[in-house]
Amino acid sequence: MSPAQKQKPAKSDLARMKGMLVIISGPSGSGKGTVVKQLNPVNGYALSISVTTRKPREGEQNGRDYFFTSEEDFHKLRHENALLEHAVYVGNYYGTPRKYVEEQIEKGKVVVLEIEVYGALQVKDKFPSAILIFLMPPSLPELARRLKNRGTEDAVTIEARLKKALEEIPLVDRYNYLVINDIIPDAVAKIDAIVAAERMRPVRSAAAIECFIGSGTGV
Repeated sequence: MSPAQKQKPAKSDLARMKGMLVIISGPSGSGKGTVVKQLNPVNGYALSISVTTRKPREGEQNGRDYFFTSEEDFHKLRHENALLEHAVYVGNYYGTPRKYVEEQIEKGKVVVLEIEVYGALQVKDKFPSAILIFLMPPSLPELARRLKNRGTEDAVTIEARLKKALEEIPLVDRYNYLVINDIIPDAVAKIDAIVAAERMRPVRSAAAIECFIGSGTGV
């Protein structure tokens, strides 16, 4: 066996790529949580869990859906610079733990943040290479229908969320991609396609190129 053959990297090494940060946001009721839960970890996804001061909805679990905390503890995390971003949304605080995101990107994972619009723009300022995907229902009436059908909020809160949506939607031009969430599997497939295309950018596949060149010709 030649030295070149001995040094030839494994197929997994050739497939190794730099991690990336994908932010999925959009109006409340756009289906962000449902779509994100359908993303297959086999495709390299690592889902980040936000910390929030809002009360858990029925069926939500601490540490799985969110890290539920008090306002006092939330502000402590913020002052310790332990949050990548933070925002107030309809009277509740939300934030993204910094450590987990950085660790997963270092491992080459596609870290997915499901956060509100203004928080997404905060992260984009700190991570210019982040990919922003705006998820939106096909129409405003459909958005209102989804909020009402959730059955988790009163009429006043629903009205506040619709008003907030009208403020957020014009910010779509600051995103890299827009995905209409009409049929959930179709929206998931579109996000998979976006991520696959982004991972083929040379800047993200530098490690694979280096392994290929370093393997020699084997002649």
